[in-house]
Amino acid sequence: MNKKLAIIGGGNLGAAMAEGLINSGFILPEHLIVTKRNIESLKPLEEKGVIISDDNTAAVKYADCIILAVKPFQIKEVLTQLKPSLNEKRHVLVSVVTGVWIKDIREIVGNQIALFRVMPNTAIAIQQSMTCICASEADQDQLLYVTSLFNQLGKTVNIDEKLMDAATVLGACGTAYAMRYIRANIQGGIEIGFSASVASLIAAQTVKGAAELLLTKNTHPEQEIDKVTTPKGCTIAGLNEMEHQGFSSSLIKGIVTSYKKIVQDM
Repeated sequence: MNKKLAIIGGGNLGAAMAEGLINSGFILPEHLIVTKRNIESLKPLEEKGVIISDDNTAAVKYADCIILAVKPFQIKEVLTQLKPSLNEKRHVLVSVVTGVWIKDIREIVGNQIALFRVMPNTAIAIQQSMTCICASEADQDQLLYVTSLFNQLGKTVNIDEKLMDAATVLGACGTAYAMRYIRANIQGGIEIGFSASVASLIAAQTVKGAAELLLTKNTHPEQEIDKVTTPKGCTIAGLNEMEHQGFSSSLIKGIVTSYKKIVQDM
């Protein structure tokens, strides 16, 4: 890819994206510019050849694709600052800003520029994000570029924007839900005899392996469950007790509650 890329906002998310894109070989370091008001924290990226700057306007003029990775309360100020430098024939604008809709961005930058709303999760730090993407006024080449970019940082799925709130719950809040399950697994492991460190390793690797089974074999969870549940065995006994205690029900209710919270706060 020969496109030049600007990441506006070199905080944790912006810096993680920059690291992942360089490590994957998707972009040459000298074709990437990352901005932040205090650029001192970006020095490790500069040492790898990335251009760092505190000038957002200069970054936009340099780049073909601009990723907005600022805080939600900063988006209006930043977009207003960038608008005079945006060129609808050249630029692709990508927002990873939580809770900011395409229509909100369009009110500032206009209706012609190719625009993407993207929601990664925190596993982007290790290039294992589940990233949801929706596009507006983008052609196939632009969609392919943005999808390819985020595929370097994990897996992607293209969705309608109306599902972004739901995607936030399932893909972003979901990280916390999975962590809570792993924590409970560790606590149970300690109770049956393991040290905390060994229980943590077993629990985390087991969950990772279970997820990889589904992703690699494209099977349904119940198919994989059936392979480890023998008649009168310990697995089915444990699963049934969890269900008696409301395991699946409580998880579903938690997901729905998180979704309702997002919708009510809009």
